[in-house]
Amino acid sequence: MIFVTVGTHEQQFNRLIKEVDRLKGEGLIQDDIFVQTGFSDYEPVHCQWKALISYYEMNRYMDEADIVITHGGPATFMGVISKGKRPIVVPRQEKFGEHVNDHQLEFCNRVKKIYPIILSTTTQVKESAGCSDSPVIPALGRPRWEDGLRPGVQDQPGQRSETLSLFLKNDYSHSIM
Repeated sequence: MIFVTVGTHEQQFNRLIKEVDRLKGEGLIQDDIFVQTGFSDYEPVHCQWKALISYYEMNRYMDEADIVITHGGPATFMGVISKGKRPIVVPRQEKFGEHVNDHQLEFCNRVKKIYPIILSTTTQVKESAGCSDSPVIPALGRPRWEDGLRPGVQDQPGQRSETLSLFLKNDYSHSIM
């Protein structure tokens, strides 16, 4: 399952929601997807969604998800990291009317040097989630801490041992630690 959260900021984040919905609709993502849409006005057609969810629900979706795609709010992506997962972070940007400035982008560019996040754009979400150009792509499992993220930490309960193909194809070591 893929969990997408855009937070509770009062501006839309249609760009991310539309891209994930498109990938699901075209069959490039086979996994079930739940999207927390916040104050976006785009309503996903191919994904389950709800505008706002409780803190309890958000944690439950994070726990159950094989992949978490999130906005650049530090509380959210650090919550994903604290669960032993590596979030795909798509920062909101001012030029798209998603925030008042680009602080999420600036902050995430600094954070990626210290913490295990995958900084992505909406056009890179397909690759970041481990998808290729093949017509049907199953989930490839969660990236593990032990895959070069932090030594000594084992899989979380219920976690599969595969890593996203992204980590095998691209060198992100410069942004991990």
